[in-house]
Amino acid sequence: MHEQIRYSFGGDEHLFAEVAESMSLEAFFRGMAITRAIERQAIPGVLDVCLANASFQVRFDPDQVAPQALLEQVRELEAHATTERSIRTRIIEIPVLYNDPWTHETLMRFRDRHQDPDSTDLEYAARINGYQDAQAFIEAHSGTPWFVSMVGFVAGLPFMYQMVERERQLQVPKYLRPRTDTPRLTLGHGGCFGCIYSVRGAGGYQMFGVTPAPIYDPQQRLGYLQDSMVFFRAGDIVQFRPIDREAYDRALAEVEAGSFALRIRPVEFDLDAFLADPQGCKQRLQEVLHVA
Repeated sequence: MHEQIRYSFGGDEHLFAEVAESMSLEAFFRGMAITRAIERQAIPGVLDVCLANASFQVRFDPDQVAPQALLEQVRELEAHATTERSIRTRIIEIPVLYNDPWTHETLMRFRDRHQDPDSTDLEYAARINGYQDAQAFIEAHSGTPWFVSMVGFVAGLPFMYQMVERERQLQVPKYLRPRTDTPRLTLGHGGCFGCIYSVRGAGGYQMFGVTPAPIYDPQQRLGYLQDSMVFFRAGDIVQFRPIDREAYDRALAEVEAGSFALRIRPVEFDLDAFLADPQGCKQRLQEVLHVA
C-alpha cells in the first residue's frame, strides 16, 4: 500500500509533491512513474518537471493552466500511473583520484569548520564508519555501485547513494559550517549521499577526491556530452574506480585534447532483484560494465 502523496504549491509557479516521508528506491520509482506520465501528457502550461529522491516538482505558467486544474490533472495521472519495477538505464565508470592534493589543500584551509580539525575528511569518515583506515574506507566507497536519484543544487551535480543494505550505508555529517570553496569535480559526501561537484564553489560535504571527468560543459566538447551539457540523469548507476596521479594526469591531457571517454554500458536494473539480493545485483552490474 503506497503512502498518500502530499501536494502543496510553491509560490505561483510550482506544484510540489512529497511521494514519501523517507527516501527509498521504492519512493523514487513511484515518483519516476508519475513524472514520466506528466511528461507524456504534455499538459499545456507545464514548463518543467523535476524528479528528486522522494518527491517531485512541476513548474508551470499560471497564465496557461490554473493551479487547481493542474493539481487535479496530476492527481488523475497519479491514480493511473503504473510503477515500473525495472528500468533501462546505464552504468557509468567514473575514475577518481582519492586523497588528492587539491581537496586536501582546501580541507586544511577550513578545519575550523570541521567536526574533527585534527584529521582529514577521509580519516574522519573512516573512523566514524568503523573502518581501520582511510584506505579501507576508499575500498568500501568504490567497491559497490551508486544510484543517481536526482540532479541539482548547481548545474549537473548528481546526488547518489550506494546500492547496499540500509545498515551498510556510509554516513558522514556535513561540515559544521559550509566552506566557501570546493574544487571543481570534487567527490563529496554528506549524510548517506555522495555527489560530484560539477563546478567550483561553496559546499559542505566531506571531500574524498577528484575525478578528471567533466560532467557539466556548456561547450559540450567531449563525445559523451554531445547530447546534453549536463551528463548525469536520475536513474544512472555509477561505479567509482580509484586511479593514481599518473592516470589522473593522463586523463586530464585527454580531456584537453577532446579525446577523453567514459566507460558507459546500457543495463536493465530490476528493483525487486536488487532488494532480494543486493550482493548478486552488484556483481551483475559490475560484470555488465566490463563486457568488451
